[in-house]
Amino acid sequence: MSIVESRARSLVIALSLALAGGCSSPNTNTGTTARAVTAAEAAPVIAQYARGALSLYGQSHRGALAMQSAIDAMLAAPTAQTLTAARQAWLAAREPYGETEVFRFYGGPIDDEGAGNVEGRINAWPMDEGYVDYVMGAPTSGIINNPAMLPTLTREALVGLNEQGGETNIATGWHAVEFLLWGQDLRADGPGDRPATDFATSRGTAMNPDRRRQYLTLITAQLVADLDTVRAAWTTDDPANYAARFTGRATRDALSPTQALANILTGMGSLSGAELAGERMTVAYEERDPEDEHSCFSDNTHNDILRNALGVENVYLGRYGADDGPGLDDLVRARDPALDTRMRAAFANSLTAIRAIPTPFDQAITGGDDAEGRLRVRAAIDALRAQTRVIEEIAAALRVPLQLEAPADGGM
Repeated sequence: MSIVESRARSLVIALSLALAGGCSSPNTNTGTTARAVTAAEAAPVIAQYARGALSLYGQSHRGALAMQSAIDAMLAAPTAQTLTAARQAWLAAREPYGETEVFRFYGGPIDDEGAGNVEGRINAWPMDEGYVDYVMGAPTSGIINNPAMLPTLTREALVGLNEQGGETNIATGWHAVEFLLWGQDLRADGPGDRPATDFATSRGTAMNPDRRRQYLTLITAQLVADLDTVRAAWTTDDPANYAARFTGRATRDALSPTQALANILTGMGSLSGAELAGERMTVAYEERDPEDEHSCFSDNTHNDILRNALGVENVYLGRYGADDGPGLDDLVRARDPALDTRMRAAFANSLTAIRAIPTPFDQAITGGDDAEGRLRVRAAIDALRAQTRVIEEIAAALRVPLQLEAPADGGM
C-alpha cells in the first residue's frame, strides 16, 4: 500500500473540548475534575517547548553541516573510507532530526504550505529511487542519467522536480542524500552498498559521475539551507518570527496559550499515532515491503522510529538533552497525578517495545505473523496506539481542543 493509499484510509477523529476560560467539568477519562490551564501556568511550558525546538533544529542543522563537509571530502577523494565517513555523518545528523518530528502536524514552520513545502523538501518518503539515479536493471534511469530531463542541475530546478508527478518522485532531502550515499538496499543482511567509484570521474563504475557528484552537492546544500530556515523560525531574538507568535510575544498574530498547547499536543498525538504507529510502521508491517520503511537504503529505520518516539516523550517532560524544564507533565500532575503516572508508563512501554524490534527493520517485517520480528513490530505499534490514547486523555484533562487522525488501518 502506498503512502497515498494509507492517508486515504485514515479516519479523522475529533475531541470537541471546551476552550480555556470556562467552568470546570468532569473528566470522564480520568475520573477527576478537568481544570483549564491559566496563561501563567502555560507560559513556561510553551517557552520551554520553543527552546527545545530551537535546540533540536540547531543540532540538526549543525549535523547537516558536518555531513556536508564529509560529503565534500568524499567527493574530493572518493574511496571506501571517505564514503563510509560521509555515511556516518548522515547517520549522526539524522538522530537529532528524528526528535524534531514532534514539532510538526499543526502548520508550524516546517509544515507551512505557504513556505513552499519545506517538510517535503527535507524528509519526503518513500522514494522512487529510479527517479534520481540508476537502479538494478535500469542503468540509465533517473535525473542524473537523463540530461534531457534536466540539462542544467541547479538547486532551484531540483526543488522544482521534488514530488513532481507523484509523492514518490523525491528529488531532494534526507532520503535522496541517503540513496546517493548507500544506493539501493538489495541485501538481506545489511544496507545498500554503492561503490565510492560511482563518484570517481576517471575510474567510475556508473554513467555520469560528474552529474552524480553535482547532484549530491546541490541537494546536500539545499538540505542544509532548509534546516537553517526552520531553525531560524524558532530563534528567540526575532520579534516577528514563528517563535514569537507561538510564545505570545509577537505584536500581531500571536497564538493564545490554549492554541499553543493544542499545537503541542497535536504534534505529540499525530506523530505517536497516525504517523509513527500508522504510516511509518503499520503500512510496512501489513505490506511486508522494505520500500515502505523510512530509511530503507541505510537500514536506519529502527533508529528513526526510536528517535521519533523519544521526541514525543521529550515534549511531555520538557526535557531536551541537559535542558530539563517545565513540561506538560507539570500541568498534568497538578490536575491528575495518576494520569501523569500512566503517561510516563506508556512512554516506557512504547520505548521498550521499539528497542526490542530486531534489526534491520526490513527483515523484522517479513515472514508469517507469528515470526518473532513481526510480533515485536506489532507490539510496538500497539504500545504507540495505547500511548496516543493517553495523550488524548491529557488533552481532555487540560481542556485543550485536539483533532487527530487514526492510524493507517483505522485501529486505535
